[in-house]
Amino acid sequence: MSDPTDATPRDHADAAPDPAAAGATAAPLTPGRAALAEAVHEIERHVAGAGWDGPVRVFALVATGRALETEPGLERQLPPEVVARARRDPNHLTSVEQEDLPAADSLEDLLARLSWPETVDGAAVVVERVMLPPEAEEAMPDDPDAALAYLMAHPDRQDVRLAVGVLRGGETWCAVRTRADDADDRVGGGPDLVPGLVHAVAATLL
Repeated sequence: MSDPTDATPRDHADAAPDPAAAGATAAPLTPGRAALAEAVHEIERHVAGAGWDGPVRVFALVATGRALETEPGLERQLPPEVVARARRDPNHLTSVEQEDLPAADSLEDLLARLSWPETVDGAAVVVERVMLPPEAEEAMPDDPDAALAYLMAHPDRQDVRLAVGVLRGGETWCAVRTRADDADDRVGGGPDLVPGLVHAVAATLL
């Protein structure tokens, strides 16, 4: 397991957020949502360390305190400060990256193939997408091949990395980084910036 506070894709957006609007959310930041937001942003930073043009990456989210109780060896794998914090904060989350993902033709197909045991408290997905301003999307051809060519050649296209996390309790969080503004302090966040992807990740927990 790897802790998201310590953690040493390429698809097209159907509803990509506007990075300029991807700032602080007005939704109440409950303790559970705050812990999820921290975990999602740490996961995104971890993935960002590998650079752009990476694959879809999937993470299980588990309550660190409970994991420490059920897996005695975990305490030796985590830094002491993380263990101490998890003892104090029941909402603290640990992320576990999933290896050997099932073969899938699309992100939607991959998510439809995922399921989690009850010991998993949530899930997070990181994916890269290409977004266009609304006026450019309106002119996109219907033919898939022509649409892809249009998308990749458009001067106003933006590469975006999306990290979306959902907990079984219903809390959600999204982190958004643009390639054109690639800095940790420029990553936006909010609970519902990418509703379609939020719902798809939530469905893996049903």
